[in-house]
Amino acid sequence: MAGVSTVTVNAARGDRGTDQSEYQGQYGRFGYGDETFQFSQIGGYYNGSFVPHWTYGSQVQNARSRGLHAHTYIYSQFSGRWQADQMLNYYLPRIQTPKGSIVALDVESGNPDTDSVLYALQRIKDCGYTPVLYGYKNFLVNHLNLQYISTQYPLWLAEYPDYSVRRFPNYGFFPSFNNVAIFQFTSTYVAGGLDGDVDLTGITDNGYTKNINPQVKQPAQPSPKSNQADTYTVKPGDSWWSIANAHGVNMYNLAAINGRSINSTIYPGQVLKLTSNTTSHRAVQPKSNSSNSWTDSLGDLWHHESGTFISNSWINIRWGAKTTSSRIGMIKPGDAIKYDAWSRHNGYVWVRQPRSNGQYGYLAVRDSNNQPFGYFK
Repeated sequence: MAGVSTVTVNAARGDRGTDQSEYQGQYGRFGYGDETFQFSQIGGYYNGSFVPHWTYGSQVQNARSRGLHAHTYIYSQFSGRWQADQMLNYYLPRIQTPKGSIVALDVESGNPDTDSVLYALQRIKDCGYTPVLYGYKNFLVNHLNLQYISTQYPLWLAEYPDYSVRRFPNYGFFPSFNNVAIFQFTSTYVAGGLDGDVDLTGITDNGYTKNINPQVKQPAQPSPKSNQADTYTVKPGDSWWSIANAHGVNMYNLAAINGRSINSTIYPGQVLKLTSNTTSHRAVQPKSNSSNSWTDSLGDLWHHESGTFISNSWINIRWGAKTTSSRIGMIKPGDAIKYDAWSRHNGYVWVRQPRSNGQYGYLAVRDSNNQPFGYFK
């Protein structure tokens, strides 16, 4: 915990919410019933080690069923762009809160550096989420150029006057700084312990009443008039993601055609292959779907089934049945889509939506525990 300060500020008073992790259990803990948002920890990254939280999905679904604006945070102990990529390559595809919602980096330990923190926040933004940096002011100021970061991205800072149960913030202990959007004012919001937060700017509306369908930065597509090189020589500071983004290719396929994975290290001077068939995870359909089941070009088993799915949350529709596939758009709670097939793979149950001109869209309708994101008829 950061040192106690006595700076008095006239901070705007807004909606209250909580942030929770696996310590609060499968469905999280309730506050007082007048909260409007909840952050759930998707997991942690500890200099190369991953500790995903099994409670994340159920906490998000429970928060949303109660009408709360659900957001995500990652415990982030990393340094260097390579570790930032490794962390985000793992967690970004697993986020279950809607595009536009907050994805916060919880940076409160280790040896972070300004460049990789800025790089990670930009990657979150490029994926269509609202990036926020969380931490204790003293730690962040002592390890990062927090003043510069705050000119680029909003902050979520923590400061507690004591460990008494506290339902409302004491602004006499506000960690005064530029661009503080969220104030974590206690770790004992209720008896037994629970972090309490106040939204100072309305940022927790993002993804719900604001930025519902934000512009997602797509990789630059190579010009059809140019002759794209077949290879690329790695330069200092490069990563799988940055190379893929610069050349308009999919980073997973880029690694695969080089016989590597995105978690492997690349070094300056290495030569990587680039090919034109790595731009999509769109599944190529078999010529005939007359049988009840079939395997598509990506090796996933599909089953014919005609039905209607009604969503109870925001869900991406994609050109392929992968979380890395390009987005077509989103459906909102209450929307109904017709589907003609389903498949269980990569931690989700997917359904296939027939579209115009013989094309298909795909969306995840159940999580790894078979819990639906809506209902079927």
